[in-house]
Amino acid sequence: MLRVPRKMTQSLRLLLAASLALLCSCASVGQYIWVDDLPQQDTQNAGYILAPGDLVQVRVYNQEGMSTRARLRSDGKISLPFLNDVEAAGYSPVALAQQLQTRLKEFVNLPVVTVSLEEAKPISVSVLGDVPRQGVYQIEKETKLSQVLALAGGLTDFAHKDRIFVVREPPQVPAPIRIRFSYERIARAEGRAARFALQSGDVVVVE
Repeated sequence: MLRVPRKMTQSLRLLLAASLALLCSCASVGQYIWVDDLPQQDTQNAGYILAPGDLVQVRVYNQEGMSTRARLRSDGKISLPFLNDVEAAGYSPVALAQQLQTRLKEFVNLPVVTVSLEEAKPISVSVLGDVPRQGVYQIEKETKLSQVLALAGGLTDFAHKDRIFVVREPPQVPAPIRIRFSYERIARAEGRAARFALQSGDVVVVE
């Protein structure tokens, strides 16, 4: 029977232990996507996106009877003169105005519509893991990840500075996505981490 020298056996054991540790480490991180690898539109957050609870002002030029103030209902719709219920959630104010202009052509010759946000409903995000103050935070839309981490007291001494995740459930996606961040790039406002804005329902996890 072939015998393996003791030194060789110890080396193999160390190699095996290191490999297992690496595998366990990777398994603990799980599946994720780095923020810099996200599609551009997911990190730019260009333009405010309306959501239930927001209060908007709809103005139709020279048509006071068609102009109104409306708050987005829980179904994401608003009620407008002539058009009744209109889907508003998921649109920017500019995009909603363009949609209304198209629909109002049936009633007005060359309508000019503007939509402005008067009051934004605060959104809720959760912060978990290695932070001093875990919990649910009410924040304004377009709040950045660095600001929420500051509200939670920053990172503890036990936190991995490259294991910061935002767990998000995008619409029409069967499973949540885990977006990974490096604290150094967040602190230095580098790359897409600097432009990443949190959304309602996001869960920030610091491992």
